[in-house]
Amino acid sequence: MSSMKKRFTVEENETINECLARMEEEGYRPIRRIEKPVFREEKKKGKIEYKPFSQKIIFEAIKSDLNPNINK
Repeated sequence: MSSMKKRFTVEENETINECLARMEEEGYRPIRRIEKPVFREEKKKGKIEYKPFSQKIIFEAIKSDLNPNINK
């Protein structure tokens, strides 16, 4: 069943709602949201520091028709 999972990343010029709409168009629904920080290197006084720059949002999704919890 893991082959029915897919990950969708919110692209740089895309809103979360646009990503969710793209998932729905492909027949998937989100089951998990993952946020990962993106860091930028900055040199200060000869030392390299890593500062948070942005975050990457990834949705883990499954096929919409694979929901065993819905009573038919």
